[in-house]
Amino acid sequence: MMKRHIFITWLTLALATAAALGGCERNDYPLDEQPGTDTVVADTVVPEEPPADNIYQFKVLDGNGDSVSLADYRGMVLLVVNTATQCGYTPQYSDLQRIYETYQDSGFVILDFPCNQFGGQAPGSFDDIHNFCTSRYGITFPQFAKIDVNGANASPLYVWLKEKKPGNIQWNFTKFVISRKGEVLRRFEPNNSMTAVENAVKNAL
Repeated sequence: MMKRHIFITWLTLALATAAALGGCERNDYPLDEQPGTDTVVADTVVPEEPPADNIYQFKVLDGNGDSVSLADYRGMVLLVVNTATQCGYTPQYSDLQRIYETYQDSGFVILDFPCNQFGGQAPGSFDDIHNFCTSRYGITFPQFAKIDVNGANASPLYVWLKEKKPGNIQWNFTKFVISRKGEVLRRFEPNNSMTAVENAVKNAL
């Protein structure tokens, strides 16, 4: 009789314990002990890409002193040239304008940067220079503010151009042909033939 009483008591306690455990839901756990709730933080930091090494990374000033991004010319073949109005090579403006008119509809443009570093042959203001070039040679391609191409104050654009095709600029009317991807293809010195310059432009197009 005693053994049966002990068994019934044990069974009752066992059933009560099982009922209590069965009614425990997940949210009954303390927050810091919830099973399976570890938070995994993914590495979402995107590494910075290096700046593109092409001409589109540069900005220059137009004749009004306003900033112009060379990315505006993305996808075009460019001819970058430093110029002067009182130089023995100044008549090359005629050839430059002719080449521009011939190929502009194919995606070609000349970027003209007057420079007074060589013999002081580009004196005067931007307006003086621009009026001379338009009235004497009828240029219609973009002309920008005067810059330095050598020395401590050299335009960052020209620092980059000289890295790609090494050597200081020797005189007015040095020319760089730029691909549709913004890369430097060729460099021409002022005394190189304009026929060679035109052929390089045609090949780039």
